[in-house]
Amino acid sequence: MSIINSIRAQFSPIHPEGYPFVGGFALVSLVMIWLWPPLGWLCVLATAWCAYFFRDPPRTTPVREGVVVAPADGRVSQIVNAVPPGELELGTRPLPRISTFMSVFDCHVNRSPVSGRIARIVYRAGAFLSADLDKASEQNERNSFVIATDGGVRVGVIQIAGLVARRIVPFVRQGEAVGAGQRIGMIRFGSRVDVYLPEGTLPLVAEGQTAIAGETVLADLRIVDPGRAFRLN
Repeated sequence: MSIINSIRAQFSPIHPEGYPFVGGFALVSLVMIWLWPPLGWLCVLATAWCAYFFRDPPRTTPVREGVVVAPADGRVSQIVNAVPPGELELGTRPLPRISTFMSVFDCHVNRSPVSGRIARIVYRAGAFLSADLDKASEQNERNSFVIATDGGVRVGVIQIAGLVARRIVPFVRQGEAVGAGQRIGMIRFGSRVDVYLPEGTLPLVAEGQTAIAGETVLADLRIVDPGRAFRLN
């Protein structure tokens, strides 16, 4: 049964944001097959990849106050203490930041890491450096959210464009209530998402770990965890 579910996950519905892209690729494929079949079949493969990129699989999100889930699919590229960008208005002290890098093969639908209310949304134009670089947090185009939980905790989420990404698309508005794991936006074609946690919060993931949006638990705001040890097997 797990194998069947895994296969089904690879054929998830396409998010509506992807319809124009998939349709455009498909149209070019038809034209190229008519003009020059070898190139046309390569275009068919590109169309299949485009449909795969815009997949929007359902996720099973743990439901409990305090749980912080991953906002993006991809590799946990960095866990550091860093001063959050000023537009978040989260203060000037370094906060725990967990960065998740999304390659062009990861699902790019982003999800809310916690339940609460969208207290702030700020868009900043910027550069398109590699999203894996630390300075991308400050210099790249980004869209920032502050989510206030019912317990009064404020969590920052930043969608950061990368080398290939050229559009950040939010799905929610300021003042709107969201649940943990709810879709809040997407970034097209390779990018990164940062999560800023309250001071003193200890991560429950490690750098290099693969995260699944809406499912992987990044941290728990309700417990004092002495930290976890990790090893590469």
